[in-house]
Amino acid sequence: MSKIELFYEDIQPLKLRKSHVIKYVKWLINSEIKQTGEISIILCSDKYLLDINIEYLKHNYYTDIITFNYVDGSTISGDLFISIDRVKENSNEFSTSLIKELYRVIFHGLLHLVGYNDKTDEEKKIMRGKEDLYLGEVDFSGIEI
Repeated sequence: MSKIELFYEDIQPLKLRKSHVIKYVKWLINSEIKQTGEISIILCSDKYLLDINIEYLKHNYYTDIITFNYVDGSTISGDLFISIDRVKENSNEFSTSLIKELYRVIFHGLLHLVGYNDKTDEEKKIMRGKEDLYLGEVDFSGIEI
């Protein structure tokens, strides 16, 4: 049974079209020949994500996403904790819109869940290519946050 939920922790909710996010989460997973399980997308502050990074990963630095993998076979399940502060900073740094950068980070987490890694330069190149591929298919017309 698929269930995709969106939560906010330590930030004000964004004017985000939940149905749009859910549509593209399912689409990416299906495109990778997997089934959608339970996916939680938790949008939060830098501080909230830093606390998770320290507690669970023993890393004392800011990051844009931490993905917890609960994949069972080809059923993709997991929690995507995303710092909106980092996403905003990245969108400015890379001269892209906030909504496109948010989708890139969501897709990045999903790609980890479906089996991609980004430890080596070659893996990073493949991951970025997949992110670009999927972002290029999203209809962002009329969508802003």
